[in-house]
Amino acid sequence: MIGATGVPGPSSRSSLFDSLSQCGIGIGVNKEDLRRRVMIPNRLCTVMQEAMRLKEATVDVAEPSYVAEEEPPENPLVVFVNCKSGGRHGPILKGRLQELIGESQVLDLSLVNPSDFVQYGLASLEVLAQSGDSCARITRKKLRIMVAGGDGTAGWLLGCLGELKVQNREPVPPISIIPLGTGNDLSRSFGWGSSFPFAWRHAIKRSLYKAVTGSICHLDSWKVTVAMPAGEEMDLPHNLTELGECTIDQEGDIEGEVPEKAFCFEGVFYNYISIGMDAQVAYGFHNLRDEKPYLAHGPIANKLIYAGYTCSQGWFFTPCISDPSLRGLTNILRISIKKINSNEWEQIPVPPSVRAIVALNLHNYGSGRHPWGNLKPEYLEKRGFVEAQVDDGLLEIFGLKQGWHASLVMVELISAKHIAQAAAIRFEIRGGQWKDAYMQMDGEPWKQPLSSEYSTFVEIKRVPFQSLIVNGVVN
Repeated sequence: MIGATGVPGPSSRSSLFDSLSQCGIGIGVNKEDLRRRVMIPNRLCTVMQEAMRLKEATVDVAEPSYVAEEEPPENPLVVFVNCKSGGRHGPILKGRLQELIGESQVLDLSLVNPSDFVQYGLASLEVLAQSGDSCARITRKKLRIMVAGGDGTAGWLLGCLGELKVQNREPVPPISIIPLGTGNDLSRSFGWGSSFPFAWRHAIKRSLYKAVTGSICHLDSWKVTVAMPAGEEMDLPHNLTELGECTIDQEGDIEGEVPEKAFCFEGVFYNYISIGMDAQVAYGFHNLRDEKPYLAHGPIANKLIYAGYTCSQGWFFTPCISDPSLRGLTNILRISIKKINSNEWEQIPVPPSVRAIVALNLHNYGSGRHPWGNLKPEYLEKRGFVEAQVDDGLLEIFGLKQGWHASLVMVELISAKHIAQAAAIRFEIRGGQWKDAYMQMDGEPWKQPLSSEYSTFVEIKRVPFQSLIVNGVVN
């Protein structure tokens, strides 16, 4: 099944077809033809590299007679590789990609910041294009980006490329994905598979071919702003940025005390944001992995450690425990939403049994699970819901109860606790006996300190422009 917008739906393929599709079975790709299609002239690659090195976009303009003889590439492509992803395969994959399309078009993320590529590398092509360089103009216009890494890496690239829209520097290059992470939910949602095949040497050419010929899909992205009482300290994950002091929007019904001075930070997510026990487990897992990196040497090991850590955190045995930090979120959380085409905040109840709440943008969550489920038209109408899409301007909000309930949801025997669909969300978090709340955004968890006196606010609004991702499904 393909969604209304051309995006693969949550039950669009069996796992076998997914694997075959990702490998590109049925596509014959000639190495020389592929190289001819994607090869960016060495002159332009050198200009971009120099601009990134100097961190400025001023370039020497080539002689018009020389430029006129140069043929622009049919499907220019640049590949970013996160060599830390994919276990020991990252550096080998990078080498193979360099063999296929050239060293200058394969960039190592440990050496090249994608923000520098956007701000200086692409800007240097734009300077040449404005001077009359048709090869630079066409290369910039047709350019596509491929990223080899996990969902976090792909989100990093999407965030940097989104700056082009903010700066009115269109077109924004679409991205494609070689999935090297643990969950790879973004990759799954757009037909790039759950992991890169074991026979990856034969799949690379086909993946590159799909990257430059596939159709383009749209994806909503969501801006998160967290406002907490000034004076509290916390360690920010890499996908959040400090804003400093700010004022809190008091529109709508607010229950707790609002601090006179608030400290704010913000970020963007593409898949989900959550609060509660799932984030607490993720936070502990990340800390354990940082302290003992030898334990997590690949996706399978990561999942085994994650499962074990989940059991150790008390998610499965809450009724026996009196610690308020292990009770339902209704003790500390208040949720307000704005529905589609509405400017009014509406409070919605937090189910008393829920211990984790997730706002989901994609069909996939938690390594390819579909917790929202495939809902029947009668149920959608009864609840006032619409069929979930990745570009519909809505987030699906659901809850997870005990660990047993979450386990049944994750094996898709039941759906999660449906709470709402929303075009904007505001969490008001009150401290009381809770000293901290745990949150995570696209797999990056953090411990959110809480005040016993003032509320902390998390506001989620859709970014006004959409991200572009190449459809990896072979038609």
